Amino acid sequence: MIFQYRGKNKNGEDIEGFIEASNKSDAVATLSEQGVAILFLEAQARKKIFEINLPFLNRVKTKDLVLFSRQLAVMTTATLPIVQSLRILIEQTDNQNFQSVISEIADDVEGGERLSNALDRHNKIFSPFFVAMVRSGETSGSIDRVLNYLADEQEKDYALVSKIKGAMIYPAFILAALGGVGVVMMVYVVPKITSILLETGGELPLATRVLIGTSNFLVTWWWALALFIISVVFALRYVLRQEGPRKFWDRLKLKLPIFGSLFQRIYIVRFARSMGTLVEGGVPITTSLNIVSDIVGNAYYKDIIDRTARDVQDGNPIASLFLKSKEIPPMIAHMLSVGEKTGRISDVLNKMTDFYAREIEGLVANLISLIEPMIMVVMGVGVGIMVAAVMMPMYNMSSGF
Repeated sequence: MIFQYRGKNKNGEDIEGFIEASNKSDAVATLSEQGVAILFLEAQARKKIFEINLPFLNRVKTKDLVLFSRQLAVMTTATLPIVQSLRILIEQTDNQNFQSVISEIADDVEGGERLSNALDRHNKIFSPFFVAMVRSGETSGSIDRVLNYLADEQEKDYALVSKIKGAMIYPAFILAALGGVGVVMMVYVVPKITSILLETGGELPLATRVLIGTSNFLVTWWWALALFIISVVFALRYVLRQEGPRKFWDRLKLKLPIFGSLFQRIYIVRFARSMGTLVEGGVPITTSLNIVSDIVGNAYYKDIIDRTARDVQDGNPIASLFLKSKEIPPMIAHMLSVGEKTGRISDVLNKMTDFYAREIEGLVANLISLIEPMIMVVMGVGVGIMVAAVMMPMYNMSSGF
């Protein structure tokens, strides 16, 4: 292996370079024999031929974090030192970007930094929730238990999100295929058929004229349509980054006829699971609320949770604002109130998480059952309109003879 090092020689001068050794211990021993006081020592990953390491292509995914949490929890429970565990995880991780992040964390911890502080330096990967849980474990002296609990909760959250995404793959695929077939028909097939109809010189029905106009527009102005769609997407993304429009949109999502109740339950599960995990880990209620508000994923709920945190800090009950909000089920507020009075708020939050997670599964199953016939109806109507637009003038021509 090749190691890069920085340090000072016997004369106190700064030096740096590379050294080859079978492992890090041998590299340290060799440099020490040469009289080098090591300040930095890092193994250099072997670069494969044609290997490209771009951060946006090697984005750290939720699955990577779940595996990282579980493996670190297992090794910590087995009483392996944190630094050694992190060094092992570098080899266990396939994502090159994540490898370099873990390596930096291991270097920081080896240099005397707390694990939570080292994780917090990479806040684009490790959320405030993750860092707060690790910090609570360090404070209470039960880092192994907290890491195991954190890994369990992350796996549950990942499993729920994966189940929802998996259930939506089939409808999304059907709609994409339907759109693709429609574009191909309008661009390549319809112009050939309608050219025959236009040669007859007779007056065409309205449906046929609309079909021909749409086809001509797609053939001639497809680039303008593509540019318009891209512009709308970027404009919407910019607008939704602003606080006012984002809060309006997030509240509107909760009122949608079919998907509103699903979105509501997803946000509630995020709140209850994250809050329960933090409270279970010994994080204070106010701090937990401030952390959860940033990860719940809805600006409207974030505002309610932030105001709740301020209320709790002023000595008010945690459920006071929840009772006044129409977008939060009354059961949530009443159960939180009971949990706060009995001192079992983490148990109450965990029961809420299990209940609403099961409701999400049922809603997703019902949604799929509803979407499938709707797709068939849309397909039938689209095909029927296209066939009618082509067949009507042919029928008129045949009846004229």
